[in-house]
Amino acid sequence: MSSASSRIGFRIESLRGFLREFLGTQSAVMDVARIGGGQSNPTYFVNFGSERMVLRKKPVGQILPGAHSVEREFRVMRALQATDVPVPHALVLCEDSAVLGTPFYLMERLEGRVFADCSLPELDRSQRAGIYYGLADAMAKLHSVDPAKVGLGDFGKPGNYFERQIRRWSGQYRDSESDDIPALDEVIDWLTRNLPADDERVSIAHGDFRIGNMMYHPDRPEVIGILDWELATLGHPLADLAFSCIPWHSRPEEYGGIRGLDQAALGIPDEAHYVARYFRSAIPTSALQRFHVVFALFRFSVIFYGIADRARSGNASSENAAQVGLLARRFAERAREAVTGKANRVEYGESFGQAGKALPRPA
Repeated sequence: MSSASSRIGFRIESLRGFLREFLGTQSAVMDVARIGGGQSNPTYFVNFGSERMVLRKKPVGQILPGAHSVEREFRVMRALQATDVPVPHALVLCEDSAVLGTPFYLMERLEGRVFADCSLPELDRSQRAGIYYGLADAMAKLHSVDPAKVGLGDFGKPGNYFERQIRRWSGQYRDSESDDIPALDEVIDWLTRNLPADDERVSIAHGDFRIGNMMYHPDRPEVIGILDWELATLGHPLADLAFSCIPWHSRPEEYGGIRGLDQAALGIPDEAHYVARYFRSAIPTSALQRFHVVFALFRFSVIFYGIADRARSGNASSENAAQVGLLARRFAERAREAVTGKANRVEYGESFGQAGKALPRPA
């Protein structure tokens, strides 16, 4: 393997051969660059002649069954292309590991803005609320899609979503060889005892719906591409909504949260108005409750717990995976705070309203 291929992590010439066959072009200049920041599936910019694409592949090494499924990412994006949900065009899936060492897919490269810090320091005060409301609007579009009508009726198990998810993520935590987290044990017990009745609402759930996984229009506060679909499945829309609320419950040093910041001075909407914006256009469902926020924080904690495991085994995509893995304990504590009501001084349930009616509708 050449030095350039070693830096990239796969044989560049193998990709060149694949693209020549896929695009029907025998001679073209190709450039490949790794995109940093991800914690899971390695991602690359690929230029091949005039074609500008993004490549995502499974990581090498041993992975958990069902994890890092680029095949599922490709399938859900391809299915959503016929809807008004903003997704990049999925171009081609290659399941032959002989090409790049693991399965991969290519999608179009969008031109826009990605924000890693939820305080949005690169924007003016007047621009920040729009970014949050654009996030809520994109989520409402996704949850309004009937999975069966776009060929995703079998994309996951319908019903009892939260019960199954608690069992799944608790199992991953307990099967790990890392040290236990007492706060996480307490939260798992609380979630199990406070599971709400299943309202049988099913939507396409992204699983990692947050500002950092959105591509925004270069000039407008509009999401033009929802990215990173690795955790997508059939689920409950309130799981995505609660997950997108995590920044209000975490501090800037905790994966770029906004807790403790003067949100009004920054021009960032409070959590209640953000949730009201979502319900303004989403299909009505039950109100966001404390349970859903605790669940989201619990799940994020276990995700970071898994990153720590991968870092220890040398099978993590991000160079700072070991450091990020330490956030498992932080988010376990945030989940416990949400249980006790110390998280955000927010009363969930009726004040968040089934359609945001308890609050003025944001502009």
